[in-house]
Amino acid sequence: MKVIETSKAPAAIGPYSQGFTVGSMIVVSGQTPVVPETKEIPEGIQAQAEQSCKNVGEILKAAGSDFSKVFKTTCFLADMKDFQGFNEVYARYFTSKPARSCVAVKALPLGVLCEIEAYAEI
Repeated sequence: MKVIETSKAPAAIGPYSQGFTVGSMIVVSGQTPVVPETKEIPEGIQAQAEQSCKNVGEILKAAGSDFSKVFKTTCFLADMKDFQGFNEVYARYFTSKPARSCVAVKALPLGVLCEIEAYAEI
């Protein structure tokens, strides 16, 4: 097992890793839409979904993987009213249409609107 860490995605805000490789698989911890360089959070669900996807992508890249090798995601939304806008962005990144769960939660860290975790082959 190996910890994956990159400065091109936000640092963990708790006692966890950005990602972990196990054999030929990477598990990407839930990525919020924090811009790694500025620590800012974009406004609106589509901008936040875009940044969350970018953050997932950077961790996949750091592990030697990419979006085409993602086979499962779990997506968290602060409000299911954002489902359509979130999906519009998500579909541009996760083009292989991995298995997915998408749930609404009461709240997400830092008050963000979405979070994405992913499992991929390396």
